[in-house]
Parts: sequence; structure tokens; C-alpha cells
Amino acid sequence: MSTSSPNKNSSIASALRRSRVATFVVLLFELVLLGGAIALYCFDFPKGFHDAMKVEYWFIAFAVAIVVNILILWVTQLAVGHIRQRNDVEAASVIGGDIQEAYKFGQIGLVVTDDNDIVMWTNALFKDRGFDLLDMNVMDWKPELADLKKAPADASKKIEANGRTYNVKFLPDAHMYIFRDCTDFESLCAYSKEQAPVIGILMMDNYSEIAGNAEDDNNDVITKVRAAIFDYAKQNGVLLRRFRNDSYFLVCNYSSLQKMENDNFSILEKTRAIGKGENVIPTLSIGLAHDFADVIKLHDMASNAIDIAMSRGGDQAVVSQYGQDLHFYGGKTAAIENAGRVQFRSVADSMISLIKAASGVIVSGHLDMDMDALAGCLGVKAICDYCKVPCKIVFDPKLTEKKTRYAFTGSFTKAELDEITLTPKEALDAMRPTTLFVVVDVSVPSRVMGQKAMERSVKRIVIDHHRRGEQFIENPVLSYVDPSASSTAEIMAEFIHYATANPRIEVPPLYATLMLSGMFLDTNFFKSKSTGIRSFEAAEILKEFGADNQAADDFLKDEYEEYALVNNIVSTLRTPYTGVVYCVSSDKDIVEQASLSKVANQLMQLKGINACFVIGRTGTNETRISARSDGTINVQLLCEKMGGGGHFGAAAAAFRDVAVSGVESKLVDTLDTYLSEAKSDSKGERE
Repeated sequence: MSTSSPNKNSSIASALRRSRVATFVVLLFELVLLGGAIALYCFDFPKGFHDAMKVEYWFIAFAVAIVVNILILWVTQLAVGHIRQRNDVEAASVIGGDIQEAYKFGQIGLVVTDDNDIVMWTNALFKDRGFDLLDMNVMDWKPELADLKKAPADASKKIEANGRTYNVKFLPDAHMYIFRDCTDFESLCAYSKEQAPVIGILMMDNYSEIAGNAEDDNNDVITKVRAAIFDYAKQNGVLLRRFRNDSYFLVCNYSSLQKMENDNFSILEKTRAIGKGENVIPTLSIGLAHDFADVIKLHDMASNAIDIAMSRGGDQAVVSQYGQDLHFYGGKTAAIENAGRVQFRSVADSMISLIKAASGVIVSGHLDMDMDALAGCLGVKAICDYCKVPCKIVFDPKLTEKKTRYAFTGSFTKAELDEITLTPKEALDAMRPTTLFVVVDVSVPSRVMGQKAMERSVKRIVIDHHRRGEQFIENPVLSYVDPSASSTAEIMAEFIHYATANPRIEVPPLYATLMLSGMFLDTNFFKSKSTGIRSFEAAEILKEFGADNQAADDFLKDEYEEYALVNNIVSTLRTPYTGVVYCVSSDKDIVEQASLSKVANQLMQLKGINACFVIGRTGTNETRISARSDGTINVQLLCEKMGGGGHFGAAAAAFRDVAVSGVESKLVDTLDTYLSEAKSDSKGERE
């Protein structure tokens, strides 16, 4: 049976080729004969031929030619029909007498064309469905079939015709298209996808702040939020079950998830609207998972999604599709300041326990380490010194921002630096199963300065103040990501102060000064929107340990060349939208990452600017964007659309092998597409 169809197709194709050759020969013979007769008639050769050829003879000759052509066409049709019938009989001996019924049962359609794609024959399937394809150009009927002629022999393509879906394959030798009706299969697949299970978790971000000490049932805001949640779930076919005062378990199908995605999870905005005029605006975090058969795995994915939503500051939905990138919705409000001293104490004590259990600690910041990353490293070093556990800081001058490099190397002697630091390669060699690896001011694995050493570590801790992105360091034994904190220096100062250590953890004055400088950098000297009560309290803690304000400020002072470069970049100011500006440095200049941040901070001091973006080359093959916002626009969301990340009001993105002009075009396109989505409903001020 496997060879019957190819033989049949080959026989028909051979017959068609032979008929074409025969037709060509006959036509050529007729043309030669006609041309010769005309020539003899004109030259009257032999003598008397002109008079002998009367008009009626010419008509007789043309009539004979027409009859001969009709006979040839008839014979050709008989030959092709005979071959088709013979092959049908051969096939019938294998699959039964009624081949058309077999094709119909299998919902298979056959279309044979000539070299010009003109349909010469079809089977009954198309006739029964009202398609009259004979003598029609198959490309005029379905132009997409042209792709099959260029595709490999085993390729197929789906097409739509009269509400039916066909899977089509082309056999070039036979000039045959095979159509298989797969409408029922496609409908079943679509139905299965629509009904696929989706599991999720919904949490009220600031439940305790809103409810206070009162019973939640007596709190008007909580009651309204719950009513809105249940109405939204009912509208979208979502099953809700409360498992905690502030948390719900969600179950729905994929079609319900699509409805919620299409309206960008409008429950987020409805919840914020309920709190307008209140002291604390309620927000929600939602984590959803789908596209996997195992519900246990879906639950794990949903738990991870809600963790990411919460660590990014809440007020957003995170949708996790198995094997695909995460999708983020919302995130239009800045993270609310975490004032819970109990949590600081709990995390700090857990961190101290892990340090004491380790044989040694290696701490690393991010690539292009800045003052805040260094501050985080020194904070961990101070805790390790208290625990009397050896601690080394991963430090590579080439991978450190210039001001930080000068501040670090200028504050310690070479012997002291050798004592407290090691290179990324030395860190890799020093890793042992009992070594604890601590990452500060970053949570993206590829951005860690000691990435290879971290990958080899068994136990790792992550401490960061940036919103968590899709890429995150795997399996940390302790993770503290607080986007409401202004800096990593602030977090470390809180850990040191609130830890239940007796005697208290001591921080050398030089460490405290460098940590204060890190706070100055990330808070723009306490002028940024991320600055809150915690920031000033952390600065007070560092002052108690002997931090020097003047020295901390000196570490961040500009040289004249940098000052001139910053002013030159500012002079390129452009305004694509009201309240949104960007600056572009020359493609010839290599600009420090800190300088781009400085330009962005300087722009935010101007009136009428809600968000700014600064573009510049930071390396031979790298171009970066530094973004800032006054809290009315989520620059983190915009930078994430370009492959970056950061905070609600301060973010960045990096590009490899892209010119400054190319990054500018990408920024403008991103603003055109996502600016309205990134606009916040509130000022984003910290409570």
C-alpha cells in the first residue's frame, strides 16, 4: 500500500508528459506543413500549383487539421483516464472497492495540477463541499500554497477554507496537493487549551496597615476590597478560596486567564480606587501559573510568581507560563515602606546563624560595582567580623566604577586590601562546600561580579533593594529583596542595628563612612523619591558608628572633565512627550555609568519633568540607559520592556553591540507603546 500511491502519481505524471510532447510534435508538424503550403502557393512552385489550390481546398485542409487535433486530445484524455482507472483498480484491490468513500471517510482531498498550477483533477471531497476547482489556478484560490512549493518535501501547511481547517502537503513529482481536514482536531486542541487549568494566589499587599488592630470584618476598606475581588472573580469565571485573612487561592481555566490579561487585570486599579482619600491605599499582588499538566508543579510556579510580585513592590500580577518568560501587569505604584522592625530582626538573626555555621564567607556586589554595592559588602564584612568568621570581598578594579575604585583603594592600604579582598578567579578557587556566598545590591545571576564562584556555592544569601525580575539567583538559603528600601547600605545598617546581638555589632568608622557614601549615591543625597524615614534612621545609625559626612561626600565629588561631560549631555535634552525627556551622549564618548545616573538625577531637579532617560556608551560594545522618575511614571516597567530593570523611580537597561542612535530609537518606540501603561495613578510617595 505504501508504494501504490507513488506509482499512481508517477504514471499520471508520465502520461501527462508524453501527451505534452506528442501535442508539441503534432503542432510543429502542422505549422511546418502550413508554412510550406503557403510558400509554394506564393511562388507557384511547381508551375500550376497556385491555380490548382482553390479556396475550398484550403478550408478542407484546415478542417482536417482541426479534426486531427480533436482526435489527439481525445486519445490523450483516454490514456490519462485509463491510467487513473488502472491505478484506482490497483488501489481498490488493497483498500476496497469504493476509493472515494475511503478518501471521504479519511476526509482527504486530492488536487492534481499542471506545471502552471492549473487544477486538472480533484476527488469528490471538494465537489461535495462546493469547491469547483477544475481549470482554476490553485494559487488564485489559496496564495499561501506557494510556500509549500519552496518548502522541503516533508513540509506541510495549515490553511482555512469555508470555515474548515486543512493540513496540506505537496508532492512535486506528481504536481499533487493532498488536503487532510483537521478541523475537528484543531477544535479539540483549542477547546483543551481554553479549558487547561490555571492556578494562582492573590494577596493584599498592605492588609495589616489597613486593618490595624480592628477586626477585618469591621473595616470598611477591607470589606470593599473583598467585595471587588469576588465580583471580579465572578465576572471572569474564577473560583476563589480564602486561606488567610489577606490571601486567596485561585482556580480557573485558560480562557478566564485570557479575559483577565486582556483587561490588564483591572482589579488592580479597582482596588487602588477604593482607597483614594484613605491614609493607606490598598493594593493587590497576584501570581498565576499555567501550561503544565501537573497541578503540584503549577502550584510551585504560582508560589514563585506571587513571591516575585511581592518582592517587586506589589500592586501587580505576574503570569508564569511553563517554559516561557514571565508576563507582568500593573506595578503602577511605588513600593510602600516596610516599617516592620520585627522582620529586620528576624532576617538579621537568620543571616547571623548562617554566617556562624559557615567556615568562611565570600561577599560580592554587581559588575561595575558602585558605592552602594561596596557598602553592602562592607556591612556583611562587619557582621562576619562580629561572628569571627573569615570574610572576603570579591573585588576587581576593572569591574568597578571609577569613584568606587578610588574610594576603596584610597581608604585602605595595599596590605589591608589584600587581607579583605580577592579576585573573581581567586573566589572560585576558594569556594568550599561549607563556604557561604553572599550577594548584595543585585539579584540577577549574570550581573554578579563573582558569578562563577556563586554558581559553585552550595549556600548563598541574596540581599537587594531593586525590584525582583524574571532572572533570579537560584535556591538561596536566605533572600531579602526590599524595593521600598532606598539602598543596600540602608538595609545593612538596619540589620546591624536590629539584630539581637549581645554585645552589639560594631562597624568601623571607615566602613560606616563608605556605607553612608553609598546611601548618598542611591538617594541622591536624600532628595530622591526612594528616601523615607528608614533612610534617615539608617543614616543616624551609621553616624553613631562614626560616619564622616564630609568624607562620604568627597568620595562622590566630580572631576572637572566629568562635570563638563555631564553638562554637555544635559544640553542635548529632547522632549518626546510632555513631562518626559531624554538626553543622548555622543557615540564617540565613553561615559561612566555613574555619570549617566548623575545626569538623570540632575534632570529630575528641573521643574515639569516627570521622567527622564539618559543614553550613553559605557564601553566599547555597550550602551546603557539610566532612567529616573518622580513617582508618576514607572520607569522600571519601561526599562524592563527594553531588557533592563530596577526600581519604580530609578531603573536602567544595557545593550550589547548597539549604537547610541539605535538605543535612542528603541527608547522612543518603547515610550510610544508603553508610556500610558507605565503612568501611575498616584504620586507614588512613600507612606
